[in-house]
Amino acid sequence: MSSGGTNGTPETSSAAAAAANRRSKKPKYSRFTQQELPACKPILTPPWVITAFVSVGIIFIPIGLASLFASEHVVEIIDRYDKDCVPSNYTNNALAYIQSTQTNKTCTRHLIIPERMKSPIYVYYQLENFYQNHRRYIKNRNDYQLRSRAYEFDVDDCDPEAKTERGPIVPCGLIAWSLFNDTYRFSLQNEVIQVSKQDIVWKSDQNHKFGSNVYPKNFQSSGLIGGARLNQSIPLSKQVDLIVWMRTAALPTFRKLYGKIEVELEANQNLTVLIQNNYNTYSFAGKKKLVLSTTSWIGGKNDFLGIAYLAVGGLCLFVAISFVLLYLLKPRPLEDPSYLSWNINPAGLSN
Repeated sequence: MSSGGTNGTPETSSAAAAAANRRSKKPKYSRFTQQELPACKPILTPPWVITAFVSVGIIFIPIGLASLFASEHVVEIIDRYDKDCVPSNYTNNALAYIQSTQTNKTCTRHLIIPERMKSPIYVYYQLENFYQNHRRYIKNRNDYQLRSRAYEFDVDDCDPEAKTERGPIVPCGLIAWSLFNDTYRFSLQNEVIQVSKQDIVWKSDQNHKFGSNVYPKNFQSSGLIGGARLNQSIPLSKQVDLIVWMRTAALPTFRKLYGKIEVELEANQNLTVLIQNNYNTYSFAGKKKLVLSTTSWIGGKNDFLGIAYLAVGGLCLFVAISFVLLYLLKPRPLEDPSYLSWNINPAGLSN
């Protein structure tokens, strides 16, 4: 005869244990959660620290010198022309000069080549005090419309340069509307020098951001003219000046590539530049400059990179020398318990 109670079987014991574990809030033991995994705990001894700083100094200083040397060999000509190209009778009213359709915007500049400039010579226009990074300006465009003809009427983000009475504006928005429209024509000893527009844009922009089946439409025809006009028979993917301009700058002073001169210029030659001074920077106290520059393995002329490398490398060597002197003059043994705070008897206090 069996007793009144039931003895637990192994199955019921296991179920009870599992239920108890589910009710328990104690996490399952793991070497990872308990932070008991093996770890690398390097001891930064003085020789290791000094070696690290010396290594950084030895590596960075030659790189800085090479960068400065390369930058010094870049030949660059910068000519500010916005003031000098204003006629004398409009000196005190440059805004009226640039806004008038009756004034002659042609301006001739003469540039003396300081050193031999090897081809290709890059031609830039530089604008100052022009905030292309303004939030309302930078959002005033429609990238879908630039890419595909199917979004021609998608101009919601382009107001006030969104549409005209004849239909939507392509490309719409303030960025395209304010396209730079000064032009430069170069000549040397009455012989015209051609400016190439080939490969002045990012291929990713040309192939993926601007459609080959999208053509300008109703552009600069809404009454208020902002900048350059576009040829309506050329697709946006071939409008290289527009593509360069649409990649907005992060700072109020910026350069954009206008083209390339693919002939060499010798020192002391007189380069004549015929400028069409059309772009209005006078209403916001901006500046316009023409820049001609060669390049080196680090790009254009830029001393900051070399100076930064030299500064960091020199600082590391200075710190390394300071640590060496401190290590030799006032050595301190590692793991010395006498340096523990509770083993140091404060001056002037007795036990």
